[in-house]
Amino acid sequence: MPHVTPLATIIDATWVDYLILATYFAFVLGIGLLARRGISDSVDFFLSGRRLPAWVAGLAFISANLGAVEIMGMSANGAEIGLPTVHYFWVGAIPAMLFLGVVMMPFYYGSKVRSVPEFMLRRFGPGAHLVNAISFAIAQLLIAGINLYLLGTILHAMLGWSLLLSLIVSAVIVLSYITLGGLSAAIYNEVLQFFVIVASLLPLTLIGLHRVGGWSGLTDKITQAADAGHGPPAEQQLESWPGQALTGFDSPLLSVIGIVFGLGFVLSFGYWTTNFVEVQRAMATDSISSARKTPIIGAYPKMFVPFITIIPGMIAAVLVSEIARVKAGETVAGGASGEGVTYNDSLLYLMRDLLPNGLLGLAITGLLAAFMAGMAANVSAFNTVFSYDLWQDYVVKDREDVYYLKVGRIATVAAVAIAIFTAGLASNFSNIMNYLQTLFGFFNAPLFATFILGMFWKRMTPTAGWVGLVAGTLSAVTVAFLSEDAFGSWSTGAIPISGQGAAFVAASTAFVVDVALSIVVSFVSKPKPVEQLRGLVYSETPVEERTDPHEASYPWYRRTVPLAGIALVLVIILNIVF
Repeated sequence: MPHVTPLATIIDATWVDYLILATYFAFVLGIGLLARRGISDSVDFFLSGRRLPAWVAGLAFISANLGAVEIMGMSANGAEIGLPTVHYFWVGAIPAMLFLGVVMMPFYYGSKVRSVPEFMLRRFGPGAHLVNAISFAIAQLLIAGINLYLLGTILHAMLGWSLLLSLIVSAVIVLSYITLGGLSAAIYNEVLQFFVIVASLLPLTLIGLHRVGGWSGLTDKITQAADAGHGPPAEQQLESWPGQALTGFDSPLLSVIGIVFGLGFVLSFGYWTTNFVEVQRAMATDSISSARKTPIIGAYPKMFVPFITIIPGMIAAVLVSEIARVKAGETVAGGASGEGVTYNDSLLYLMRDLLPNGLLGLAITGLLAAFMAGMAANVSAFNTVFSYDLWQDYVVKDREDVYYLKVGRIATVAAVAIAIFTAGLASNFSNIMNYLQTLFGFFNAPLFATFILGMFWKRMTPTAGWVGLVAGTLSAVTVAFLSEDAFGSWSTGAIPISGQGAAFVAASTAFVVDVALSIVVSFVSKPKPVEQLRGLVYSETPVEERTDPHEASYPWYRRTVPLAGIALVLVIILNIVF
């Protein structure tokens, strides 16, 4: 674990703030104890017994993604580059979430698989299944470490605890409620955490906008700072397109291509449609109709999250003296890590400057809720894949259900312990968001290529499944290591692209290599018999197996396609307005 210089806490918390925090922790652990009563077998522990309503799963779907990186990373990007950050939501999330609900969830839910790798096993066999399960498990341990590291640095800065103590305390709390109540505890806590997060961050946005003179005052101050040479040009910070401040490309055309293809298609669809952390929430619902509506219901709050994450970052860049000085190119002592103020500290300093005690306690609680939600989602997905897809299939087969339930709980403890060490790995990267996007390029982009090709092309073979995955992953790793600073100090700089642009290129390379090689290998290897593809390939699955026969009788606001259509229109309007 890296050394962190002791420093005065950034935020002065009083007994009122600690009381709010303690009350929240009591609720979290109480939910875990209550959820424990409903666990009788492994399906209860790993998939909540498949009995959750769509609205609960939909909020958990978003809360699971609203973790440390989402809040701290997006507010940091808001402070640094401004409005182009909204592309992570309106281009890089909503379309893929709607596609997942309308097209892909019927295959996941209808096949009764317990995980995304298990779907890969049925479609492609053990080769692709093993590659996917191992890569997914590694990814979750790395990403859980990111959440834990950011949580530890923030507790250190806010409460004055040592970084190691902060990591251990937060890890123990997450471990307690997942081990007690499994996925049900994680999901119901995620619903609670969603409301806590919104209640804590919305006042920050409203008070901040009032302090700078509303939206027009904010744009005026950003323009003045940009004219003084602080940050990108004002038009790049205040307009989402063409987004050069985000991609790092000089050419507006290349920037748009990078956002639309690299982020909006490869990274976005790769994450939202194949990442078991998210899909697991929908798979825990009570019907195929609820499963389809889960990501669509989640899309509505998701499209408004930028207003409580990105906008506060933009406000901090003009209102908080330390962040304004960082944007001016100065080195400022302090920060959550104790090694200097960075854009990642934007939200903390804004809370310090704007919120009175009480509201401050609520904001601290909201941040902790976000970090625990993200980490709990990683750990609960890891324990399912490890127990079902690795241990049961390749290590100890054909044991009683209670044995695998015990393995799941042991895997949970192990995952949290390992995350403490991967938190140290995350500390080596100067830009956590670049690190995360690079990881998605490694693991999600090639998986999406294999998955989407196999779902819509019945000729794709089992051999092509695992060969494409391995080749796609290796190509993304190669591009990242050859780029400038895309993978921290380990990058070589041989390819002159850096930051988010490098992550987009690595992901796009993985996708293209995977698809091309899968097509070639499919023509020289043997496909599965057509009769084995029912429920796994679109053309071989009857319509009645892809829809809920009762949904036609529901009012329009409870049907999948109308809800998805309205969400798509809203996100197009937001893109036009901003």
